Amino acid sequence: MAQNNIIAAAAGSAVSKRGERSIGAILIDAGKLTPEDAERILRLQREQGLRFGDAATKLGLITQTDIEFVLSRQFDYPYLLRGQSEVSEDLVAAYAPFSPQVETLRVLRSQLMVRWFDTDPARKALAVVSPARNEGRSFIAANLAVVFSQLGEHTLLIDADLRNPCQHKLFNLDNRAGLSAVLSGRGGPEAIQRIPSLLDLSVLPAGALPPNPLELLARPLFPQLLQELANEFDVIILDSPAAIEYGDAQTLAERAGAALVVARRNATRISQVRSVIEGLSQGRTTVVGTVLNEF
Repeated sequence: MAQNNIIAAAAGSAVSKRGERSIGAILIDAGKLTPEDAERILRLQREQGLRFGDAATKLGLITQTDIEFVLSRQFDYPYLLRGQSEVSEDLVAAYAPFSPQVETLRVLRSQLMVRWFDTDPARKALAVVSPARNEGRSFIAANLAVVFSQLGEHTLLIDADLRNPCQHKLFNLDNRAGLSAVLSGRGGPEAIQRIPSLLDLSVLPAGALPPNPLELLARPLFPQLLQELANEFDVIILDSPAAIEYGDAQTLAERAGAALVVARRNATRISQVRSVIEGLSQGRTTVVGTVLNEF
């Protein structure tokens, strides 16, 4: 064991003299390399004057994906490896941050920063709504929360769909306590759950399904809760129920102050989108944009 520790330390010192975690140390900790592998890499590195990553690649011990994984750790841009986390692989921003899909999400994130979050320090919350179910609303909300957290924004995702919640399934969270308990006075901040594998991301699941979801969301306690959470988080994303089926989405959007409307290509009717936007605009909600979901 002592010899293994020495090799791991050597792998780290051979790569970095500045104190940050090195490529060798990160790969060993992640189980991508054994200490014996590191010794072979260090030997080739010294013999041929290569960088640690180049020597490891030349020996066939790591791949480009492994290098991207290390860079994400060194630059505080965490993502997950498939098969090594209980978080759903539907969260493409968490598993494939360099894919075209996630680049599209980052463009959307930039637009939301320009159009809403950066325009006023008090603007912290955004409701994600869609006309009907199965249009990708929860998928967009969850992945947006991930990319905001990857930007370094202290991000909270609230599953405010008290009809058919799913964020606890995506993030593999305990759903016994959540938003419904907080709004009914039976729970507190402890219902918010950190996502340890993704820096700066927390989730407040829906909790037990209540018999009166719209009434809970309409209570004065909800805007008070959002105001308190705005003191702790930079970005608050709210998932919502289908807007044409329930009044919850409009209430949520009014509480948040802004909404992003999601539609699915070749599925959502334009008339439904228009109806939702008109309903939101008649209230005190800023519709910051619409997203045509193809994922």
